[in-house]
Amino acid sequence: MAPIKVGLIGYGFSTKCFHLPFITPNKDLEVYAFLQRAEAPAEKSGVEKGKHCTVDYPSAKHYRTPEDFFGDKGIELVVVCSGGLHTEFAEQAMMAGKHVVVEKPFTITSEQSDSLIKTAKETGKVCTPFQNRRYDSDFLTLESLIATGALGEITDFTTHYDVDYPDWALKWTEKEFIQGQGMLYGLGTHSIDQTLLLFGQPKSVWATTRSLRGETANDDTFTVVLQYGGDKKNLVATVKTTIVSSLPTERQLKYFVRGRDGTFMKHGEDPQIDHLFADMPADDPKFGVEPESTYGELWTKKQVVDTQSQDATTKLWGGKYKSQQGFYVHFYRDVVASIKDGKPQAIKPEESRMGIRVIEMALESNRTGQVV
Repeated sequence: MAPIKVGLIGYGFSTKCFHLPFITPNKDLEVYAFLQRAEAPAEKSGVEKGKHCTVDYPSAKHYRTPEDFFGDKGIELVVVCSGGLHTEFAEQAMMAGKHVVVEKPFTITSEQSDSLIKTAKETGKVCTPFQNRRYDSDFLTLESLIATGALGEITDFTTHYDVDYPDWALKWTEKEFIQGQGMLYGLGTHSIDQTLLLFGQPKSVWATTRSLRGETANDDTFTVVLQYGGDKKNLVATVKTTIVSSLPTERQLKYFVRGRDGTFMKHGEDPQIDHLFADMPADDPKFGVEPESTYGELWTKKQVVDTQSQDATTKLWGGKYKSQQGFYVHFYRDVVASIKDGKPQAIKPEESRMGIRVIEMALESNRTGQVV
């Protein structure tokens, strides 16, 4: 069967770092076209790699207008990487008969999410939010650990995605609040998505956001507290990000999870982007493999793995818990399975819609000081 022809919108950092390296190893996908507004350079030999799609992918088609791009009947799957126009381009793609992958944030409002979900159902097209952090090594490890029941009933869950004054955040200089800008819609979309995937929709949300740079009304630091009900009434989940965290990446706290039968603590960060920057191919067997130094620490009432030993005083079993391998390439593997084989989507737009709604509730809570 012929590979799916992929058209990518935008040729910035997201396209080149988070999508193309994981599309090109997949033999069921073909990089077919780009929508990049910049004119193709007349003389390509002296153009730096990464500046223009025609230089890096000379066999792919290049379009400068959405009309021409969406009018190409050969494009089967559109990847929307353009900032600020996710909803509009995703709608156009599906209405033009194309499947679509939508970069995060999936949308700015839950109403926009509803619109995309409606269009996907009406057109019968796959509409997949790009929640690639579900394929992080540390999250895959935590997800599988919780599924074993080793921690028992989870009563306290905290997830961090902390960074120390990253260059990309320092570019946010808008003086007025702009919905869709800031960390909640950035790193928050990943952490909130992971939390909802583990525990589902919360009963209530409380949040506070700050701009520690003091230069803009858009947040760079936040704390979101999710309170659950029903059979999870004992659970409180806290989602945090700060840009003031003077620690090496491998020492940054990622997860702290407490259950009735055990506790799991994890530091460090999924290594896939570092591996990519080190020019390791995404299909290398070592890609996404964490070093032992960043394995999580597991303490339980009963021995779960042979790396645990029993503490003489508490009688608890503790030790390193091996991290699973991270697999961003599996995102596009799963997209192909939905398009070609009709398998259920691994990442559903309804799930990302829930995440956007939680962000809306968090912003309302921050404005009012109330639990929403």
